[in-house]
Amino acid sequence: MYKIIIQKSENLRGAVEVGGSKNAVLPLMAATLLTEEPCIISGVPNLKDVDVMCRLLGSFGAVVDVDQAAAQIRVDASNIVSSVAPPELVKAMRASIVSMGPLLARTGKAGIPLPGGCAIGDRPIDLHIKGFIALGADVEMVGDENDDGFVTACAARMRGAEMYLDFASVGATENIMMAAALAEGTTIIENPAQEPEIVDLANFLNKMGARIRGAGTDVIRIEGVSRLHGAEHSVIPDRIEAGTFMLAAAITRSSVLVGNMLPNHVMPITAKLRECGVLIKEEGTGLRVDATRGVLRATDIKTLPYPGFPTDIQPQFMAFLTTVPGPSNVIETVFENRFMHIEELNRMNAGIIEAGRRAILKGGAALRGADVRATDLRAGAALVLAGLAAEGTTEVTDVFHIDRGYDNLVGKLAELGARIKRVRRSES
Repeated sequence: MYKIIIQKSENLRGAVEVGGSKNAVLPLMAATLLTEEPCIISGVPNLKDVDVMCRLLGSFGAVVDVDQAAAQIRVDASNIVSSVAPPELVKAMRASIVSMGPLLARTGKAGIPLPGGCAIGDRPIDLHIKGFIALGADVEMVGDENDDGFVTACAARMRGAEMYLDFASVGATENIMMAAALAEGTTIIENPAQEPEIVDLANFLNKMGARIRGAGTDVIRIEGVSRLHGAEHSVIPDRIEAGTFMLAAAITRSSVLVGNMLPNHVMPITAKLRECGVLIKEEGTGLRVDATRGVLRATDIKTLPYPGFPTDIQPQFMAFLTTVPGPSNVIETVFENRFMHIEELNRMNAGIIEAGRRAILKGGAALRGADVRATDLRAGAALVLAGLAAEGTTEVTDVFHIDRGYDNLVGKLAELGARIKRVRRSES
């Protein structure tokens, strides 16, 4: 077990490179189950969740070769021996659910325990099930998400259908897209998720021979094909990692170049930082984030599905807002339990009041180092950022959450000049 120790770190400087997207690479890996031919994915981050997905694919019979030095994964799923996901892997990572659509399309059956992952709120899979049923699958669920539930689905071959998603669920959109790629006829998804990761998955599927149009818009149209072939694809940069480093610059009042990113993917984050008085401009393949000049001011944020403000950056932005003079409000609309970091930030003198799905910040807090716990992936990142701005020493435990979604966060911050290290918990 490890912990992260942080001292106040002012004047970060230099450049940091953003890695491949966690939220994009996992469904890309699942999509390799759709073909008998090998697929190569490059730009793969070194994450715990990627390791879990590799093991999950292997449990189905796929041969997975990982080249960490080249940040590349090769998957050969020519021999599927099982369509049932092992409970211990599914419970470790909620994104395991996106293996169900490819398995169902490829083998005609799939079974999966109800998934785990960060405990940030209720994330039911009813939209996934609704999509599979619309495509002609027989679906049965035993138990529920609080009682070790298990879902099975079977279909000789699915057929295209028109469907409307009651909520723009990313996972459901991905699962339905992959299942529909091999369905007979045309599938139309209305109100799908529009995240860049959806577009990246569609691009990969189209390289494999799928016929998908409209990804990234409010209607996706999929013309089913009889088979898909192997393909090579590079993962898009991680917009949440990019946003986290942008906020690292802001909370330390520094000037940092966040490189290897797509600026249009972080527009809501950029807009809100500019409202706070942070200077941001495009430079090379990234953004220069400069919080060294002028007086910062508070703003309000409200999380929404893409292209709104991302829930995955809400904790990190809240940490920053605690240090900005003036009151602000943070409203969380996506996950009902994504304020667990508030208690930990308050241990650091943040002075945040929680009122349902609204957090009220007094602003201008003089953060103090404390022993805190990463309650989930993004909460852990928020506590690391708070530690960079806090007087004294901050120790963050349960950092396995952070490892799920950040490739070498400590090392990258240290290269920018942060006083941060990762040690075993037995070390002082």
